[in-house]
Amino acid sequence: MKTAFLFASAILWAAFGFGKTESQNVIIIFTDDQGYQDLGCYGSPNISTPRIDQMAKEGMLFTDFYVASSVCSPSRAALLTGKYPAKLGINSVFWPNQPGGLDPEELTIAEMLKEVGYATMAVGKWHLGDKKEYLPTNQGFDAYYGIPYSNDMSPALDMVYDPDCLYRDGFSLEKAKEIFAKADDRNPPELKNKVPLMRDDVCIEIPVDQRTITKRFTDEGMRFISESVEADRPFFLYLAHSMPHTPLHVSKDFEGKSERSLYGDVIEEIDYNTGRLLDHLKALGVERDTLVIYSSDNGPWLNRGDHGGSALPLSKGKKSHFEGGHRVPGVMRWPARIPAGRVCSEVATTIDLLPTLAVLNGISVDGADLDVDGKDISRLMFGVEGEKTPHRHFFYKRAAVRSGDWKYHQVPPNPKRPEKAAPKPALYNLKNDISESRNVINEYPEIAERLQKALMEHVKILENYD
Repeated sequence: MKTAFLFASAILWAAFGFGKTESQNVIIIFTDDQGYQDLGCYGSPNISTPRIDQMAKEGMLFTDFYVASSVCSPSRAALLTGKYPAKLGINSVFWPNQPGGLDPEELTIAEMLKEVGYATMAVGKWHLGDKKEYLPTNQGFDAYYGIPYSNDMSPALDMVYDPDCLYRDGFSLEKAKEIFAKADDRNPPELKNKVPLMRDDVCIEIPVDQRTITKRFTDEGMRFISESVEADRPFFLYLAHSMPHTPLHVSKDFEGKSERSLYGDVIEEIDYNTGRLLDHLKALGVERDTLVIYSSDNGPWLNRGDHGGSALPLSKGKKSHFEGGHRVPGVMRWPARIPAGRVCSEVATTIDLLPTLAVLNGISVDGADLDVDGKDISRLMFGVEGEKTPHRHFFYKRAAVRSGDWKYHQVPPNPKRPEKAAPKPALYNLKNDISESRNVINEYPEIAERLQKALMEHVKILENYD
């Protein structure tokens, strides 16, 4: 299916000239575990984010922007493919030294855009498999520079290490092998947080200096943009920062700068570097024609205390099916097309990005039999008067569903705790109760029944992929 789609896309490019420099450039900035409230434009009382706030003023701020999973690997897979994670067989986090990853047969945004002439690069956290066949360079990206999984994990022993690899802090492969040989854990405590920095499919530094990584990721993205502009090619940059996932690290320039302690320092450094990227676009003369999207892979890791973010006024955070787990910041700026100073309260999601970018590039997804769950949200992005969400339902994995202002929770028993009774079904009106604090299922049983039916139909569909 993917091969046929790419062949058709290549024909469109050849026949109609898609992919020339007048096409929009695309940058997706994706942070890790950043909460809904952790930006000034979303109400943070103690984190200063002037550059992203300005980005929102110059573009569109989405109040109801969602990811398809409240943990990182499934969320990232969904963004890149436009599918609910269960359809990809990705329901949990990938670990180093274990098999599996995003199936290379799945069509990604990078593959789609590459076929119509884009230069493509992934920078930052990948977390969709660290074996060569799953890495970005086998998923449509021309190049990769980053950490292949979460920044709190361990080295992958079967990784290819560059002959000139920089070994830091006394690290050696021999010592690592000795530790793994004695350990029962794929993430031994002695090697925790000692993650590699990769270029393409080889390790060039281990453990990476995480104090400098936010700037280095941005530097690499800026270099790629410069090269693309010089080559007169549109570009797609997927810039996935490895923080504010713990452990938190910050450069000396941002130590102690935020009122929100170290967590705030990290966000403020990301904000500053987002500004550097935007300034770079302006300096190169491509600012007007570049769509920049800023979001997070899921809600905050609340059990990290001061080292975790805030989803207020939403309920709960990472790993939950409540709003704080799935609803995230969504800021989009494209001076040529997106009107400034707009706020959109319609439901939009990261799975919408692939079909939307397809439409913007004249690519047909509907007839390609790709089983995409996302919808074209370009009219929402462009602020078309009266435009409504294209989603009749949005599903929070198998646990909940949103339709309009209503959200229904149908929580199955926990297979790890069979003795514990499952929570009772609940219904919330998110317009009146954004914090999901008042269950109104007894007042609106017919709405609950309708949404339960939709959720069960969705679950039945997903069973075909199990």
